[in-house]
Amino acid sequence: MAPMAGDHKGEDAEVFSNNNEQPIPVPVPMKDRKPSWAKLRRLDSLNLEAGRGNWQRTLLLAFQSIGIVYGDIGTSPLYVMSSTFSKGTIHDQDDILGVLSLIIYTIALIPMLKYVFIVLWANDNGDGGTFALYSLLCRYAKVSLVPNYQPEDRELSNYKLETPSNQLKRAHKIKEMLETSKFAKLFLFTVTIMGTSMVIGDGILTPSISVLSAVSGIKSLGQNVVVGISVVILIILFSVQRLGTDKVGSSFAPIIFIWFSLLTGIGLYNLFKHDIGVLRAFNPQYIVEYFKRNGRDGWVSLGGIFLCITGSEAMFADLGHFNIPAIQLSFSGIAFPALLTAYAGQAAYLRKFPHEVEDTFYKSIPGPLYWPVFVVAVAASIIASQAMITGAFSIISQSLSLGCFPRVKVVHTSSKYEGQVYIPEINYLLMIACVIVTAALKTTENIGHAYGIAVVTVMVLTTCFVTLIMLVIWKTSIWLIALFFVVFGFIEIMYMSSVFYKFTQGGYIPLVFSLFLTVVMAIWHYVHKQRYIFELKNKVSTDYLKELAANPNISRVPGMGLLYSELVQGIPPIFTHFINNIPSIHSVLVFVSIKNIPISKVIPEERFLFRQVEPREYRMFRCVVRYGYNDIIGEPKEFELQLVENLKEFIRQQNFLIEATTDDVDTTTTVMPDTSSTAIASNKKTKRASTSTIHIEEGLGATPSIDRVSLASTTPSFNNKSSNSSSRIVSAPLRGAEEEMQFVQQAMDKGVVYLLGEAEVVAAHRSSFLKKMVVNYGYSFLRKNFRQGEKVMSIPSTRLLRVGMTYEI
Repeated sequence: MAPMAGDHKGEDAEVFSNNNEQPIPVPVPMKDRKPSWAKLRRLDSLNLEAGRGNWQRTLLLAFQSIGIVYGDIGTSPLYVMSSTFSKGTIHDQDDILGVLSLIIYTIALIPMLKYVFIVLWANDNGDGGTFALYSLLCRYAKVSLVPNYQPEDRELSNYKLETPSNQLKRAHKIKEMLETSKFAKLFLFTVTIMGTSMVIGDGILTPSISVLSAVSGIKSLGQNVVVGISVVILIILFSVQRLGTDKVGSSFAPIIFIWFSLLTGIGLYNLFKHDIGVLRAFNPQYIVEYFKRNGRDGWVSLGGIFLCITGSEAMFADLGHFNIPAIQLSFSGIAFPALLTAYAGQAAYLRKFPHEVEDTFYKSIPGPLYWPVFVVAVAASIIASQAMITGAFSIISQSLSLGCFPRVKVVHTSSKYEGQVYIPEINYLLMIACVIVTAALKTTENIGHAYGIAVVTVMVLTTCFVTLIMLVIWKTSIWLIALFFVVFGFIEIMYMSSVFYKFTQGGYIPLVFSLFLTVVMAIWHYVHKQRYIFELKNKVSTDYLKELAANPNISRVPGMGLLYSELVQGIPPIFTHFINNIPSIHSVLVFVSIKNIPISKVIPEERFLFRQVEPREYRMFRCVVRYGYNDIIGEPKEFELQLVENLKEFIRQQNFLIEATTDDVDTTTTVMPDTSSTAIASNKKTKRASTSTIHIEEGLGATPSIDRVSLASTTPSFNNKSSNSSSRIVSAPLRGAEEEMQFVQQAMDKGVVYLLGEAEVVAAHRSSFLKKMVVNYGYSFLRKNFRQGEKVMSIPSTRLLRVGMTYEI
């Protein structure tokens, strides 16, 4: 069993293999004996939220979160009462108290208790949202559909989280059930992409309903003018997203803070002026009496009451932009009391003026404050859209790491705070969809019918995922898990049944959005998985590599070649195709696999995982480069330097192991592990090494079809000068570690060439009609219309060699 990354025991570091051999002591110079960086960073999931910084930083993030997270839930007082009493009449004065009581306990139980004090702790190394919950489960149970699991990944500092030790038996049984059931894996994945699609749907409906509800304050303009102004505001809103969460949040926070202050002031004014007796609504008995009086109509009205907590999911989805203390502080200290006061004030006003329910908010504003409040309301409604827009950015960024979304450009907008991202393509697609929805539906009532379904569906999915996390990861008491699931599940199912009642009145819109996005994500992930399995089955055999040495037509050219592939368990079939068409190999060749790990960040010292490809004199290496979904792939020059430095460290450590093995064989009869079959993750800062066996399957399997070779550019490694200095594939004899490291450095100095395999995926002839449609048309369309691999990985076009190949799946 390999030790945790960076562990040092006693006087020497220890290196382990996966074959249960005895550890080989690696002397660590006294000056290099430092506390393990990885060990210092290994934190409990309950503490490793998005930053446990000082209070000054937390207060700043709390202030910024006001402008990003609470715009949606903060502007709900504009339309909740009119949506609840949709017929415009209140039949019984006590119905106001019943509705207010429902609003009070709904806000207290769902946003406050469930999200702020429970769900936020189910973060994935500081990131929230549906995909964060799914990626967290993928780490603790092998439920990912793509078979790229590696034991070495569990040694990453941010990968394995410390959990309580009780209830292990129950957690193990559930974990085993999930890992052995294909249906469970498929169901979890399907539910995840559906929930993600619903959150993105919220990002479309939230701006529309928020802006329309505010601009509707000037009814004299006419409905068409209100819609036109709303469309213009929406276009401006999406145009400023490129500035990033940090700048947008700092700009918007003061406005939302003023808005919450006005809500509190107006609420208190109405409460004391009209009827302070509405505070009796804190007695839940009024809820029971409300349903007794109204029966079916009371159940239908839940669809309007539910709008008071729209935006709650944003607190979790936007967690990566802030941190848990910031969200808890800003919601419990500012948003929660302001909302309760606002709704209590509106209830007090309606007790005196029950016939003004259609425009309760604006009617209840004291005369002199009307226009200032209107201006702030419009600004706050614009900002309300921000919560789900940034949430959509975060979730799509996470989905990319699991191969569930076509390639898009992810821009990290802040160097100070992790997780603040902007995706240009998604931003403008959301803008177009918002404009269409606003222009088509025109009123907040129509949009409200659609809005509730999207929000409540995501909430139900979150409850189910967190329950599973409690069982498998947190190992909480079964009674507490049952209490959580029953209480919140019952509340949300009740609301869901009500909002689905308005399915035909516009409620189908978010389901159409969700279905479209789910199909896109399912198609991309299905072909991504099948392509990976194809490469896994057809990877290059060791016999093929041995034959290269005997082939006089293969030559070595100066420089270093980086051949990119997604395969992490062997050498991809594209290498065979490359050799057949261009019979030359660089003096140092590295098979690079960019692997996205289901965590937010991988520390640089643990990013590179190397393996020597036998025979050693070929100077070929396999390298898995591991990134979390919030990591930034550096510029080519920076990436090359990091890769070469880690490769030289690998050579140094491998040489030490070989020497240690040779010495041990000379003095004892113990059989030592074969270092040629070990992958060594180097850590230059802590001078550590950990190894694990990675096997290469014999036999190439089915022969991949070959159709084309395309050169993106002519590189220095393939000109006439390089061909004159080329040699047979077997290079100079192996030398000591320092000489080998020098050889690698010289190869880099002579030029680095990026070799990128472009695999065109087509369905096999025997495939079904549906599979051919999905692979040949659906996936092909997405691949051609989204970003190509070299753009995502920032590969310079002047040093890029593309090799085309066709995979039949």
